[in-house]
Amino acid sequence: MTVLRDYAASVIQPALGQTAALYDEVASPDGTLRTSWKRLAAEAVDLTLPELNRVGDEIARLLADEGVVYTPPGADQQAWRLDPVPLVIAPEEWSVLEKGLAQRAELLNAISRDLYGPQELLSSGTLPASIVFGHSGFLRVVARASADHRRQLVVTGTDLGRTPSGEWQVIADRTQAPSGIGFAMENRRVLSRVLPVAYREAGLHRLAPFFQALRVALTQVAPDGREHPRVVVLSPGPTSETAYDQAFLATTLGFPLVEGSDLVARDGAIWMRVLGRLEQVDVILRRVDAEWSDPLELRGESQLGVTGLTEAVRRGTVTVVNGLGSGVLENAALLPFMSAMCERLLDEPLRLSNVPTVWAGTPEGRDQVLDRLDELVVRRIDPPFVPEALTREQLVTALLAEPYRYVGQERAAVSVSPTLDRGRLQPHALTLRAFTLRHGSSYRPMIGGLATAAPVGTESDEVGVSKDVWVLKESPDEPDQGLLDSLQVAHVRAPVTPVPRVLDDLFWLGRYAERVEDLLRLAIVTHELAEDFQGRAHSSGGRTLSVVAQVLRSLSPSPFDAQDFEGDLRSLLLDTRRPGSVAQTVARLKEIAQSIRDQVSPDLFRVFGAMDRARGALAANPHGWQIGESAGRMLTDVLALHGVTGNMVRDVGWHLMEIGRGIERSLQLCHLVGPTLSVRRGIDVDRDVHLAVLQAAESAITHRRRHRGVVRGASVLDLLLLDETNPRSLAFNLRAIDASLATLPGSSGASRPERLVDDLLEELERLDVAALMSIERESRPNFVRFAQATGQQLMRLSDAVAEVHFAAAPTPRALALSAGGGA
Repeated sequence: MTVLRDYAASVIQPALGQTAALYDEVASPDGTLRTSWKRLAAEAVDLTLPELNRVGDEIARLLADEGVVYTPPGADQQAWRLDPVPLVIAPEEWSVLEKGLAQRAELLNAISRDLYGPQELLSSGTLPASIVFGHSGFLRVVARASADHRRQLVVTGTDLGRTPSGEWQVIADRTQAPSGIGFAMENRRVLSRVLPVAYREAGLHRLAPFFQALRVALTQVAPDGREHPRVVVLSPGPTSETAYDQAFLATTLGFPLVEGSDLVARDGAIWMRVLGRLEQVDVILRRVDAEWSDPLELRGESQLGVTGLTEAVRRGTVTVVNGLGSGVLENAALLPFMSAMCERLLDEPLRLSNVPTVWAGTPEGRDQVLDRLDELVVRRIDPPFVPEALTREQLVTALLAEPYRYVGQERAAVSVSPTLDRGRLQPHALTLRAFTLRHGSSYRPMIGGLATAAPVGTESDEVGVSKDVWVLKESPDEPDQGLLDSLQVAHVRAPVTPVPRVLDDLFWLGRYAERVEDLLRLAIVTHELAEDFQGRAHSSGGRTLSVVAQVLRSLSPSPFDAQDFEGDLRSLLLDTRRPGSVAQTVARLKEIAQSIRDQVSPDLFRVFGAMDRARGALAANPHGWQIGESAGRMLTDVLALHGVTGNMVRDVGWHLMEIGRGIERSLQLCHLVGPTLSVRRGIDVDRDVHLAVLQAAESAITHRRRHRGVVRGASVLDLLLLDETNPRSLAFNLRAIDASLATLPGSSGASRPERLVDDLLEELERLDVAALMSIERESRPNFVRFAQATGQQLMRLSDAVAEVHFAAAPTPRALALSAGGGA
């Protein structure tokens, strides 16, 4: 029997215990598969447990390779998890849910329009005023009766659970900045790759048309119906809990991913900083909570928002999606009044019921919550939602002091779904986040969504494992997402110049990538010498090992004994706390890549996944040979990274990345040849040191072919400093930097970075290798001065590039407030 059929048969057994009364998404009460699962192909239904575990492992690998991460509030970043068993919904079931979701989004939009406009719900007594005015999500600064809030909500999220009878009920509404659409698409992409036949033959609604409709919807809400609006995605930054989701969305929609520092208010509008100029922004897809969006009128300590954004919204020069103040709709105290508000605003009954909720703001409600403290989940109406730190006595005191700030909710008896947990299928509690989009003049739910499964008995907001949502089609010819003819947007070639912050990150992406490569090459050379000469300190090879290891330690100071080469190299590859180590540099490289995910290929994160596996193999293997093996694998991965970035469009960002790479390669070359070639150590040792330098600089084969194996200091310097045909030479890289600088806006031929490069090239043209190699006692003072001066000039060049090409746009003038100020 296959694993799913075996699971279905087990639900009629007493061993399932407490989950027996819950609705099971896969198994019918009689122990057979539900109708929706029976419609799937045998490839999905007939999986064995070993096959399912193999699929689960493949899913984890793919997610790691693509760098899909999530950061739970107050916790460290963790890998995104996807269960191999999807949530399957039959078309007739979805049809009912779809109508309820569309109605709910329309109702929420109507509530928002009323609360920030005429406020008839409050004046009529349909909704108690303290629920609204006592909630931090209600922003008085944007509330005015004359405001046009027809487009207040463009996309909503609805958290749902299925009751034991099989009906869906609403657990919470997500209107502030609904997250998860990108995760839902990523789940679909991964599961379609690991279960290709099952996915192909299932007859599912594809998700791509929903993203096309979302893009159209965002362009259509621009102020004054602007023909070619600029849309941006405003993110809190790469440390945000849903940073991946935000970047995925921006990349898929083709809109810039920006942070608050990338935008500026000027003349009552919002502008994006682009290489010394300002470009007006028309629509902001907001992923920063409203209260942090404007330090001028909201939270003054915020560094995430845009000073003056609220005033621009009031003037109507920019549209924010979802609108500032939409967070009030996430208020749990609204749930008991949803039915009455639906009757009043839409003149129809509420289709989707809510999880039973009691508002404590009335004497009757307060007494009911106090009487049922042991059976209800008590929540605040705004953050922190769950007062977990309070004792029972403290909770009672808080309730009595401000009862209108609390609700009591029954524990949602959500359905269960088989979930792969520790190698076997177990029933996990399941919730579904559905998304609804304003499409034209109505609302249209995404046919699909993001499901989450957690062990039965845990809180619903605890991070669990995600599931793909498969909504089956009624017939094969049914259009995906029901979008037969998606609204079209006129084709316009949009500007592609990134904001200065992104250009800075691309520059350092190039530098760090090159730094990792050069460190790994030097580590491999050091390991090879240690394998042969460790314990033979007085041999020429042993003395060469000491010289090379000292260079490595100068680049990354080591806590290990100078003779503990194995410990030193392991630390270099594994210890993220060691300054300048490969591990620390790769970690910084990944942080930058996360920050500019919308600018780079997903293949870049597969490289990081491969590097993590190489480091994992080293950490798990105590044998010395694994050091060289892992370092070699990591070097191959870094070279793949160079290949990935080599396929980028040759725009400003790419040229700055190449400039960063050229500067770093030149600096690393100075760090390598400076201490190794500046001292004479004897014929044999010098020969071995020169060979090690050539290997670390990836120039040994070229030198061997040109000089028939005869290694001299002069020939090494000629190849590494002056040979413009050698991609590792100083001359080659300076020429490449000069060519890239010439392509950048702000380069005039006489800018400071260009002048500094010209000075370096002129110095190379005057260079006399014989003079550099002249000896005074045991040292080469001319070469020492050259190496030091060149390194300092390269550092000045790096600073000059930042000053000229990463400078912010013009400083904004003081914001001129409209007459009367904010409402």
